Amino acid sequence: MSKIKDNSKLSAALVVAAAVTLSACATTRSIDPDSQVHYDASYDFSDKDLIVNHLSESLVQFVDDSNVRPVIISYGIGNQTSEHINTSGISDDLRLALVQSNRYQLINDAQRANIEDEKAFQKTGAVAESQRIAQGRQLGADYILGGTLRSIVKEQPRQIRLTKKKLVHYSLNLELTSTETGAIAWADKVEIARESSRPIIGW
Repeated sequence: MSKIKDNSKLSAALVVAAAVTLSACATTRSIDPDSQVHYDASYDFSDKDLIVNHLSESLVQFVDDSNVRPVIISYGIGNQTSEHINTSGISDDLRLALVQSNRYQLINDAQRANIEDEKAFQKTGAVAESQRIAQGRQLGADYILGGTLRSIVKEQPRQIRLTKKKLVHYSLNLELTSTETGAIAWADKVEIARESSRPIIGW
């Protein structure tokens, strides 16, 4: 019985020692956020940059007259993929690119409630009348910006092989809808297809 206990203690000690050794060997390194580094076929940050760059350039070209700055409000991009993709990152970067282009005016929908709270506070008398927010000065949107991200995933069927391949096709459709007529004034899309392979046996 004592021999079995001794072997158990030895095994536990070896496991702890191996874990400490592996953790000590772990390393991290910085990479260029603009570089394309893909560890698998899933959506990643470089895909976001590709999508934003293409669609923002297309939207800027849509406005021919530099003296006209249409007012846009964005209600986000829907995620219809099987992955937990935070599409708000795409929307935020698109808004940033359009603001920096100086070809559009972007309504900050996320701050509307805060603006109303500030108006209500100013009406309490704590703010001088000459400094209060003027009523009826907010911009109305000319267009609504919205879209949908979709994906199709295909994996190789079961059969004897050393590696298994996976193909993922992403498609993001973006639309600019006129608030006056409801018509789609502009539309574009970005498609990304990626294939990955992994060994059947690995760790």
